Amino acid sequence: MNAPYFTFDVHLDLSMNALEWNRDLRWSLEKIRRWEAPFNDKVDRGLGSVCFPEMRKGQVGLCVATQIGRNSPYFHRLPGWSSPEQAWAQTQGQLAWYRAMEEAGEMVQIRNRAQLDAHLELWKNAPACDDGTPYVVESRKKQNPLPIGYILSLEGADSIVTLKHLERSYEDGLRALGPAHYGPGRYANGTDSEGGLTPQGRDLLKEMQRLGIILDVTHLCDETFWDALDVYDGPLWASHQNCRVLAPWNRQFADDQIKAVIERGGVLGMAFDAIMMVPGWRHRHSKPQDFNLKIERICEHIDHICQIAGNARHVGIGTDLDGGYGTDQMPMDMNSIADLQVLPGLLTKRGYSKDDIAGIMSGNFIEFLRRNWE
Repeated sequence: MNAPYFTFDVHLDLSMNALEWNRDLRWSLEKIRRWEAPFNDKVDRGLGSVCFPEMRKGQVGLCVATQIGRNSPYFHRLPGWSSPEQAWAQTQGQLAWYRAMEEAGEMVQIRNRAQLDAHLELWKNAPACDDGTPYVVESRKKQNPLPIGYILSLEGADSIVTLKHLERSYEDGLRALGPAHYGPGRYANGTDSEGGLTPQGRDLLKEMQRLGIILDVTHLCDETFWDALDVYDGPLWASHQNCRVLAPWNRQFADDQIKAVIERGGVLGMAFDAIMMVPGWRHRHSKPQDFNLKIERICEHIDHICQIAGNARHVGIGTDLDGGYGTDQMPMDMNSIADLQVLPGLLTKRGYSKDDIAGIMSGNFIEFLRRNWE
């Protein structure tokens, strides 16, 4: 059996799951699912796929972990907080959970290149438990699980009350930001909405560039996407963004948008949400079995981006697993995030080299950070 590939997942809503779904991500997946079995408050109860043990099992030693808090003023059609200040408080609670996980030794925040390289070296040299998961040894009698590195990101900028709050967030380790999520926002228009950046959005992007915060163009509607590229000249990526030609919907990028990200030196993370993988998915009606949806489908999205780029250096992994859905909206042959290790074998059969696969699993996004964090 080939050794597993180190994996960098560039979009996981860990704090949202911990606080809004009340999932203790230190538990095993089996325990989380059993504990949730009696609940019906959310459609994906008992169907989660992400927890720290499964991440370590799948060699997901590094991730971009989100904060999220939408401002939904009067008559807004999407759920959220009535004021930006309430949304800010929500994201600060999420930050407190990340800090608690750091104190527990489960996670470690990555803010710069030196910390990134040190963390990668730690995982590279870690011994393995009997089940293959890495650990650190504090004494001859005690084995502690290796901490999972996380880079802090904000999905949707509504919670940034003022630009001073953005500066405070940067000081707290915020290193990537997507100006919009679904619908219209205070700074930008997102999925299923129309229009460009607001005047405040233009100021936000200029301040992001000054601070060195990565622009995440995921979820930007088409007009806002092109606006953002005109205003912002810093590093950008698309953390969880598939191909519109293979799954027609404005949530995915058209080919000219993919090309624009590539030309700016960006990387696109492949999402494993079924609604972003296949055409014709009906939210809360369709099932993976209706499409015979398997992990291999994501290889078609990877192939398409590589064809546009002319190489395999601009695509990576941004699963968005447990981003408001579970196994009900995942490939049929995917039970947990650990099953990402199926992907290298599928890519090998398609002719990708080991270097290409290592890049897709983690290296492309890692090199992006190294290049832009110098």
